[in-house]
Amino acid sequence: QKSNERRFVSNEKARNQTTQNKTKTRADTRTTKMQRKLEIRNPVPSDIEIAQSVAPIPVAEIAAKLGVPPEHLDSYGRYKAKVHLDELERLKDRPAGCYIVVTGITPTPLGEGKSTTAVGLAQAIGAHLEGTPTCFACLRQPSQGPTFGIKGGAAGGGYSQVIPMEEFNLHLTGDIHAITAANNLLAAAIDARIFHELHSSDEDLWNRLCPPSPKDPGDGSTRRFAPVMLRRLKKLGIAKDKPNTLTKEEIKKFVRLDINPDTITWNRTVDTNDRFLRQITVGQGNLEKQPRTTQYDITVASEIMAILALTTSLADMKERFGRMVVAFNNANEPVTADDVGITGALLVLMKDAIMPNLMQTLEGTPVFVHAGPFANIAHGNSSIIADQVALKLAGEDGFVITEAGFGADIGFEKFCDIKCRYSGLVPQCAVLVATVRALKMHGGGPTVVAGTPLPAPYVHENLELVTKGVANLARHIANTKKFGVGVMVAINKYGTDSPAELELVSKMAKEAGADGAFLCTHWADGGRGALDLAKAVSQLCHEKRAAANAFRFLYPLEMGIKEKIAYIACNIYGAAGVEYSPKAEQKIALYDKTGYSHLPICMAKTHLSFTHDAKIKGAPSGFTLPIRDVRASVGAGFIYPLVGEMSTMPGLPTRPCFYDVDIDLTTGKIVGLF
Repeated sequence: QKSNERRFVSNEKARNQTTQNKTKTRADTRTTKMQRKLEIRNPVPSDIEIAQSVAPIPVAEIAAKLGVPPEHLDSYGRYKAKVHLDELERLKDRPAGCYIVVTGITPTPLGEGKSTTAVGLAQAIGAHLEGTPTCFACLRQPSQGPTFGIKGGAAGGGYSQVIPMEEFNLHLTGDIHAITAANNLLAAAIDARIFHELHSSDEDLWNRLCPPSPKDPGDGSTRRFAPVMLRRLKKLGIAKDKPNTLTKEEIKKFVRLDINPDTITWNRTVDTNDRFLRQITVGQGNLEKQPRTTQYDITVASEIMAILALTTSLADMKERFGRMVVAFNNANEPVTADDVGITGALLVLMKDAIMPNLMQTLEGTPVFVHAGPFANIAHGNSSIIADQVALKLAGEDGFVITEAGFGADIGFEKFCDIKCRYSGLVPQCAVLVATVRALKMHGGGPTVVAGTPLPAPYVHENLELVTKGVANLARHIANTKKFGVGVMVAINKYGTDSPAELELVSKMAKEAGADGAFLCTHWADGGRGALDLAKAVSQLCHEKRAAANAFRFLYPLEMGIKEKIAYIACNIYGAAGVEYSPKAEQKIALYDKTGYSHLPICMAKTHLSFTHDAKIKGAPSGFTLPIRDVRASVGAGFIYPLVGEMSTMPGLPTRPCFYDVDIDLTTGKIVGLF
């Protein structure tokens, strides 16, 4: 390994020669175990200490073992790289691997270890299961909001992590920065267009948008439409492609977006938890003099992030960008990114971000890290493209483990009803992560507060709390089975769990309908600690794939917006009904009128309860779900109702994680990340 590392830091000629040598032997090395034996320590060190104790395999070597041609790999340093979408075309005839989604019960504010379980299971299958089939984990890129806030990073934990974890949790390859740049360019363009239309005549706008050349003979014959302008003309019903053929009325329709500032839905973004940006005023400069109240969203809440996660190609991404509705005009007609003329520029900013990022686990199994929408304010899943490429690289005998954010009531439901609708992919198995800690909370235990010690009931045996709390797990099992997939429960073990508590959870999970329930110690033991789960998941996947496809969506798209909202609320959350604010009623009527009622629903709801109220635990029923507002992400392809008081910009706590983050000036290593 050291000699490999020396080769990779040598000159360009040597690196190219190394790549060529590996290419020649790709057919032989693809079946080689991508496995690294871990030296397990007890007690388990900190996440960052473990991550920094393992020397990563050069990413080019991992790619070569997977069969990725060097020309389809763009390295970002030695241990991470982007894989070209050309791999989908190259492997189009290769059968895909088994598809597994990791989800969970309603979590505590601390999280219950879904990412850790996804990584641990990938290590168990790819490094310990008999035959060591190729196994990918597909994870979301973490936002720097929680990384420096209170939750920390999302690389997994203990001996089930993605490495280098510092690079995973920080800038990675710049995808989130690209989204921020694209999002804010569009926000700037919207305000600028309103400004120029307020201060310009139709003729002035026309001469600036489609200027004649200095050598124009005076008839406007040298004016040219930019390609994106032709899309706007088509939308307006103007079937002309030569500017000098437009009438004055057609010119007026073309140059005036006539945006109603009160209807602008496109907010600026930053990838930081900043509560003081939840409401701001812009446009107060002496030149602009057009103030309006707006807000910032965290970058991962941007529709551009949702599109990155749901797109299937560069062409599809362009179409989705063009459809994004950013406001309505004074005639209550939607104004899109195409109308603003910015679609191509957004695509250029995102051309590299669309490629999935290849990394590795502690045990050397491959990982794709791509896209990072939150599950409470967006659809909460990593990208379709990463899953598609991974399934092809894994091959018929391989496995792909993808993660759906937060509890199964939001992340998994959206995985099925949104992500799978657009990808056409069908999962064979869902792994539902549960902890004794969370079940005690749902059974009536004291409030769990991040950053403070757990109350006594969580660190001492209490079978009564666990028994009562299993109602939450049981509902998630029942909900997951409604989609026709197999359900395995992964009981993520903590050191404070008693054998009796763990046995009780396993027994009650199977009684609730799970296909199996397994104690997992992957945090402390790496992939070997999830080997029993891996064996059961592998067997279930093959059984499901051999049988007729039983996967189904929760609702048909032909349902109206209100019908779909109510169906999710009643059949997944346990609500008795839904109530809508006047603003929500108005928005639904508008979206019905503009033809958006056929889109799937993406509920923006707290992840800490089945209800709209984070304080209500367990498996409540009979409540009324309040819908405060309804918005449309037309480019991403969903309607998102805001349930209760949901914020798209988190805030920092009293003691954020950043207090502990630093660089050891002696070693040059980052410290304090987790």
